[in-house]
Amino acid sequence: MAIPFFYSYRSVWTRKLTTILTASGMALVVFVFAALSMLAEGLEKTLVETGSRDNAVIIRKGALSEVQSNISRDQAAIIEGEPEIAVGQNGGQLLAKEVLVLVSMPKRDTGKLSNVVIRGISENSLSLRPQVHLVAGRLPRPGTTEILAGKSIARRFTGGGLGEYLRFAMRDWQVVGIFDAGATGFSSEVWGDVDQLMQAFRRPVYTSVIFRLSNTSKFNEVRSRIETDPRLTLEVKRETEFYAEQSEVMAKFLRILGTSLTVIFSLGAIIGAMITMYSAVANRIGEIGTLRALGFGRGNILAAFLAESLIIGLIGGLAGLFLASFLQLFTVSTLNFQTFSELAFTFTLTPAIAFKSLFAAVLMGLVGGLLPALKASKMNIVEALRAG
Repeated sequence: MAIPFFYSYRSVWTRKLTTILTASGMALVVFVFAALSMLAEGLEKTLVETGSRDNAVIIRKGALSEVQSNISRDQAAIIEGEPEIAVGQNGGQLLAKEVLVLVSMPKRDTGKLSNVVIRGISENSLSLRPQVHLVAGRLPRPGTTEILAGKSIARRFTGGGLGEYLRFAMRDWQVVGIFDAGATGFSSEVWGDVDQLMQAFRRPVYTSVIFRLSNTSKFNEVRSRIETDPRLTLEVKRETEFYAEQSEVMAKFLRILGTSLTVIFSLGAIIGAMITMYSAVANRIGEIGTLRALGFGRGNILAAFLAESLIIGLIGGLAGLFLASFLQLFTVSTLNFQTFSELAFTFTLTPAIAFKSLFAAVLMGLVGGLLPALKASKMNIVEALRAG
C-alpha cells in the first residue's frame, strides 16, 4: 500500500512561505542555466544559419576566418575554372569573389566604438544568399560608394540608417538600402561593391571565394582537387561548416560558464531544500508515526517525502524556465572571437534546453530531500507517536 501522491502535494502547500522561498532559489539556478544555454544556442544558430550547405567557401589554408585570409586574383581565376560550379539563370557562374575588412563605428545609444564587418560583394553575392532580402531602399550601383546595411547595423550604429552616411577608409559611403538576413550573421554586416572597397582599403587580394555546387555530392571531389593543386594554398569548406566553426569557441565558453555557475548556485539551492525538508520532518513526527501505525512501510515514508522535495524542485524549474523564455524577446550583441566583430543574435530556447533545465531542478530537489526523507523513514513508530 502506497501513500497517495495527493498527500505529498497537499503537504507542500501547507508550508507556502518555505515552499516559495525554496522554489525561488531553484528557479534562480534554472534561470541562469537556461539563459546561458539559450545564449550559446542562439549564437550557434545565428552563425550556422548564415551559411548554406550547397555553397562552398574557399579561404587561405590555415586561416581561421575571412579576416585572416587572402586569395590572389590569379588564384580566384583558377577557381572559376572548376566544372562543378553551378550556373545561374542569367547563364553566368554562381560564384562571388569577396573581401572582408573590419572598421570601428560608433553606436547610436552610447557613442562607443565597436567593430563592424564591411563585406565587398560581387554581382552574384545576393544570389548565393537567398535568405537575404532587401526591406528598404534599393541595391547599390556598381562602381559607386553606395552601400547596403544589415538590419542590425541600421538599428544600432550611427549613420547606418537609410539615406545616412557611414565614414570609413577616408570616404563617405551612402546607405541606399537596408537588408534583412533573418537570424543570421549577415544582418550585422555592411555590404558594398567589392572593387570599390578593395580600392578604398588598398587591398589587392580577395579574402574569400564563394560558389554554389551544381551537385552537392561532388563537394569532396572539388575540395580534394583544389586543396591538392600546387598553384593554390587554399582550403575548401561547406558554408555551414565554415560558419559553425566561427561559433565554436564562444558557444563552448558560454556552456562551460553556464554549467559552472549552475553547479555553484545549485549548492545553495540544495541546502535550502534540505533545510526545508528537515523542518517538515521535525514538524510532522507524530504524523509520520501515525502513518507507520496505519501500516505504511519505511519505503512509503521515504517515497512520500522525496515526492514533496521533487515537487518543490519541479515548481522551481518551471518558474525559472518560464522567466527564461521571455529572454527570446531580446536581441543581444557580443564579440565574435573569430572575426573580432560585433554580432547580434537572440536567445534561443529549444526542447533540449528545457529538458536539461527541468532535469537540473528535479535533481536539486532529489539531492536536497534525500537525507531528510531517509531520516523520516528510519523513525521508530513508538518514539514518533510519543513525540507527536
